[in-house]
Amino acid sequence: MAASHSLTAIGTDPDALEAFYREHVEAVQRFVARRVSDPHLAADLTADVFLEAIESAAGYRSDLGPPRAWLFGVARNVLAMHVRRGIREARAVGRIQGRRLLDPDSVQRLVERIDAERDARELLVALDDLEDGQRAVVELVAVDGLTPAEAAAVLGITPVAVRVRLHRARRRLAAFRPTTPTPEEVPS
Repeated sequence: MAASHSLTAIGTDPDALEAFYREHVEAVQRFVARRVSDPHLAADLTADVFLEAIESAAGYRSDLGPPRAWLFGVARNVLAMHVRRGIREARAVGRIQGRRLLDPDSVQRLVERIDAERDARELLVALDDLEDGQRAVVELVAVDGLTPAEAAAVLGITPVAVRVRLHRARRRLAAFRPTTPTPEEVPS
């Protein structure tokens, strides 16, 4: 089954959904963990990304990019909607009151993932000084690991425009230093 065919089938075929989810859940969790620091919110937003992917899979167009790039576009939209509505705190509080959403092992894994992505979150804060287009390119290429061509597909721009934005952003971010020491910086 071709990747694009299996993607368009995730809304109707449970096997296609399971295969798609298993292939991409780690990447989506990393994407979300770089942007939020609450494990419950990270779990909710990851689930929201896949729910939105199921709902919009029929509209996937392989000529605009590979499934991974499409899914990162869905994830960006889900996170943007969440921020625009201003409900991050209210939603997290409302979902955890009076019940436990995650078992302790799941919470611990999310806490570890969030800790592992601390430098990436600090970089995202440093990116606030960039113009929106530059920030989006840096997030997708340098933080999320997409190729410039995939980032171009996500953003609906040309790969040349991605390279120009990336070059300009790198010049502005040249002074960024993460607070977590590298192994070479840790005293023996």
